[in-house]
Order: sequence, then structure tokens, then C-alpha cells
Amino acid sequence: MPVAAAKRNEARRGARAGRFVGLGAGLALLAACSANLPMFDQPAPPPPAPATPAPAVGGDVFGSGPVKVGLILPLTQGGQPSPIGQSLRNAAQLAVEESEFKDITLTVQDDRSTPDAAQQVAQAQLAGGAEILLGPLFSADVRKVAVAARAAGKPVIAYSSDASVASSGVYLLSFLVESYVDRVMSYAASKGKKVFAVLAPQNDFGNVAVTEAQLEASRLNVQLVTIARYPAGQPAAGAPQIAGATAPIDAVLIAEPADGAAAAAAALSSKGFKGQILGTGLWNDPKALNAPGLNGAWIAGPENASFDQYAAKYRAKFNAEPARLSTLAYDSVSLVVALAHTQGAQSFSAAVLTNASGFRGADGVFRFLPDGRNERGLAVMQIGNGTTTILAPAPRDFAGG
Repeated sequence: MPVAAAKRNEARRGARAGRFVGLGAGLALLAACSANLPMFDQPAPPPPAPATPAPAVGGDVFGSGPVKVGLILPLTQGGQPSPIGQSLRNAAQLAVEESEFKDITLTVQDDRSTPDAAQQVAQAQLAGGAEILLGPLFSADVRKVAVAARAAGKPVIAYSSDASVASSGVYLLSFLVESYVDRVMSYAASKGKKVFAVLAPQNDFGNVAVTEAQLEASRLNVQLVTIARYPAGQPAAGAPQIAGATAPIDAVLIAEPADGAAAAAAALSSKGFKGQILGTGLWNDPKALNAPGLNGAWIAGPENASFDQYAAKYRAKFNAEPARLSTLAYDSVSLVVALAHTQGAQSFSAAVLTNASGFRGADGVFRFLPDGRNERGLAVMQIGNGTTTILAPAPRDFAGG
């Protein structure tokens, strides 16, 4: 991940709600944060298939413009409708219908939450003239879609949070674990924290968080004295390593999602740890916000206000609550609508998609890097009494880096 001086680091990690920027269009975007998916972004085991399989959902077409765009979503899983897929589909519809621009035709198809189906859908979309593909959600599916897109010379904006599937031409719109770790550690260092530790499960999520914490500690010139790993679901097995560290530890990064964070914090408290607890935007969830042991914890994540505005529009149209991930579809569709309207033949070129000024959405500024990863704008917040308080607002743009 590119690194520069503190000003660049701050720019790459923060932003708040605003307008589409970088290419002169005035279309409002709304960015997204993490949802309650399984560890990383693999689909959960499908439910048992019913005696009479539910009909596949898909084939929706929104808009009638000349630029064809394909959207690949997990609308079904194991033959059953997928709530996350449906919410993503609704968000895409909302983005097209509320836009003042009428340049695209968006075709939504179901990948059935499987890699092979995702590849087949991608090939069909491209054969039908799609200039860019949006989605899919799961990392294994992204890998298959990328094969088809590269063969056709077309870009992909995917929704996986697994940075290993990013590549030139396959851009990730999601919030990445790496961004959370960088932002919260950088803030802690700016507040005088010099000695860090990591408490992380032995799984993919923990591996990514640990690797990024090591890189960020080096960039910040702070000490990372202890990395305590434990079998998934057993944080008490790692807590003694933190408590027994020879150097006084100022802050511990807990690499757990919302459901595991409280138990990890309790395990540390039981061993007498009294330093600062650091976490990720995954904790902006009632499971963590209402956990007494996480009161006072610092987390990095997008600010809430503009998501709330998006959610109100979604509720008004669909009479339902949007999945937190649904803004990925809303953002990406809004972005391609704006690019198709303003950029002509170069709308989805690498130069346009990786514009250094980036784009601004309701959850912060973001920009795509040439290697397919992204830089996201994040605030730092403190958990307390079931809610969050902003400690460091996110920058509004990528000025200075």
C-alpha cells in the first residue's frame, strides 16, 4: 500500500459526506462500510434446498441509455432468495432512478453465490455489450469474473473486502481491513501512544490485520511489541501474552468483528490490561457498541450521518431497511452513471477510474489505486453508551496526497 508523509496518510484515511468530485460531475454518491458477513467475505453455508426450488431472481433492467453496464449479485443462495443480494439490487435501482442522467442501461443478474455461475453471468454480460461490470460480492466469485473481464478487456468494480482479489482493472469499492488498521493506529500514535500490541484470531481476518499492523507500526516508527494469536473464538488464550509483555503497552488492536470484540476485550480486562483498546469500523454495530467492555474504545470507520440519509431514501422507496453493504451497489452505479455522462469514450478507462482526486460519497472520499485496491476516507470515533463520538473527523478530499 502506498505510503507518504503524515499529510498523505491522513488524506488516504479520511473523508465525510459530499459530492462526486474529481471529474466535474454534480452527482451525489453514497459510499459503504462493512456489513455483517462471515469472516472476510465468503458466503455462509447455503440453507437446505426446498423440495420445490425457489425461482432464480435476476434479469432486471434499469434505464435505457446507450452505455451498457452489467451488475452481478448474489441474488440467491442455495436456491433461496438472498436478503443481501436483494438489498444490493434495490440500491442499484434507486441509484439509476434518482439520477438526472439517462446514459446507461443496467442489467442485473444472479450469480447464485457461486464462482462458476458468476463467471458464466460475466461472460453473458460482456457478450451482450457491457462496457464495465459491477460486483460480484464474494472474493471467489470476483476471481472468476476477473478472468472473463480481462479476456474482454473490460474493467470490474467489485465489492469484495479481500484485497488479494484486486488487480489492475479489477477495482475494489469495499472498505478494506487494511484501511481500518492504518487509520486507527495512526490516530493513536498522534495521541502519544508509542507501544502497541495486537490480539488476533488465527484466521484470514486476523492474518490481514496483523500484517497491516506490522507495516503501519514501521511507517509510524512506533513499537509493536506483542502479537498474540489464538484459535478463533478463544481470545482468552491470547490475552495472557498481552498482560505478560515486558514493555508497558499503550494500545491493543483487537482484530475481531463485532460479535467477537466484546469477548476479546473482556479477556484483556480479566488479565488487568488498562490501556487503550483499538478496533475497526466493523464495531459500529450494536453488538459492540452496547458491550460494556468496549466503552472508550477507539475505532476507525465512516461517519454515520450520510448513510442515514441514504437509508431514509431506501426505506421510503422499498419500505424496508437497507443492508449496510447495499451502498456498494448504490455508489458504483451512481459512479458509472456520472462517468458515462461526462467522460465519453474514456468513461471507464484506467486513467479515469484511478483519477488521483478520487470520488466523494456519503461515507467518505475514495479512490481506486492502479493495483485495484482503494484508499478510503475514515474518521476515528470513540465508543460510549451504545453510540459513537467523533474524535477525528475525516478529511473532505485527497488534497496533499
